[in-house]
Amino acid sequence: MLLIPYGIALALIIVVVYNTIKILKEYERGVILFLGRFQSVKGPGLIILIPGLQKMTKVDLRVVVLDVPTQDVISRDNVSVKVNAVIYFRIVDPEKAILRVANVFEATSQLSQTTLRSVLGQHELDDMLAERDKLNVDIQRILDHRSDAWGIKVENVEIKHVDLDESMIRAIAQQAEAERARRAKVINAEGEKQAAAMLAEAARILAGEKQALQLRYLQTLKEIAGERTNTIVFPLPLDLIEPLMALGKALKKDL
Repeated sequence: MLLIPYGIALALIIVVVYNTIKILKEYERGVILFLGRFQSVKGPGLIILIPGLQKMTKVDLRVVVLDVPTQDVISRDNVSVKVNAVIYFRIVDPEKAILRVANVFEATSQLSQTTLRSVLGQHELDDMLAERDKLNVDIQRILDHRSDAWGIKVENVEIKHVDLDESMIRAIAQQAEAERARRAKVINAEGEKQAAAMLAEAARILAGEKQALQLRYLQTLKEIAGERTNTIVFPLPLDLIEPLMALGKALKKDL
């Protein structure tokens, strides 16, 4: 008959010990409420509570990786894209995280989604594709400011994917191809301009020096003679004919 009271007493002792003694790990803190009112933040290590009067809620201080679901975003240039991201944050003030928000993780997730849509909607598609680092910093700064009242520190934000529909992908490919063609034409025109300027300068130099012109002529004849051709058109410049014509006119006058 005495075994039953002893068993009940042992069970009560176990329950009391379980509700009285708590052990918190190095990365955990305990928010203590005394009769429903905030008392203190304790931990890590051994925590002793008064059963029925004190209640403790554990808070993990490690960095939490939050995957933001894919969001439909309309950019400033009216392009519809699907964007998802990942948020890295941690709790730095356990008191605020427990007392000021019902579910700190759900609140942070919803705030991340709305902030992602709001920030990206203010930028054009080219910015989303080419300036992700800048957008990550902007989103991180806004999230960190808004979640400060919840005892949250947002350490990093990374945009993972920016998905476009097939028609927009084709349009971007056509735009890139047109841009490459434009650059090729500009480079070709610039080369033609430089070549024309150099040719004009060479012509001015040759025009001012008759000996240089004759040397150039002889060099051209040498190059033509070296080619394996059956017929060679031999150009005769007027500079070489004029002295002969002048000599002929002088002989006619003498006669």
